[in-house]
Amino acid sequence: MCGRFTLTADLALVAERFHFDPTGLSFTPSYNIAPSQQVLAVINDGTNRASYLRWGLVPSWAKTPTIGHRMINARAETAAEKPSFRQALQRRRCLILADGFFEWRQSGTTKTPMYIGLHDHRLFAFAGLWDIWRDPTGAALSTCTILTTTSNAVLAPIHHRMPVILPPEAETTWLDSHVTAPAALLPFLTPYESERMQAYAVSQAVNSPQHNAPDCIAPV
Repeated sequence: MCGRFTLTADLALVAERFHFDPTGLSFTPSYNIAPSQQVLAVINDGTNRASYLRWGLVPSWAKTPTIGHRMINARAETAAEKPSFRQALQRRRCLILADGFFEWRQSGTTKTPMYIGLHDHRLFAFAGLWDIWRDPTGAALSTCTILTTTSNAVLAPIHHRMPVILPPEAETTWLDSHVTAPAALLPFLTPYESERMQAYAVSQAVNSPQHNAPDCIAPV
């Protein structure tokens, strides 16, 4: 699964890496992004653009937005079949921008937070789905979820699931609104190459979603 991640790079570097115009975009580096918070994503709703989405998918047909608390992740293996994710997989995909994420390794009763990412702290994109929900007044709420898959060799000792990290060469297709067939998309939803990833233990300070500081990702 994925329940906490980071985006700490300078906005100009993020914009250059993911090919969007950052003009007018409010941005603060974050060392501890948690569910229900706003996350920076690239979406395609006719053109590729950067946008903030609330983490926790609320489908357009949901009666209330509280369902989003249970839908921060979507299993890649069943996303094409589940009513909550099926239409979004076909028509509302996004890149959720990050440079690392957290998972907790359990040993007996002890849980150690681990920080996981690519070598050299390189930027990457989670495979995401998004949707727009409207309340009775018509006010719009844009939300998202992160797809997950089975763990690779780096994650396996920590957790049996991991977020889907898209290879850079797959990002354009993932955002292409003309690609709607699950058969063309599901091959991207596999564990990332473990040789390109690293993981290390970090401070228990990250356990609190309210703590958002560089020490969240400092090795211990």
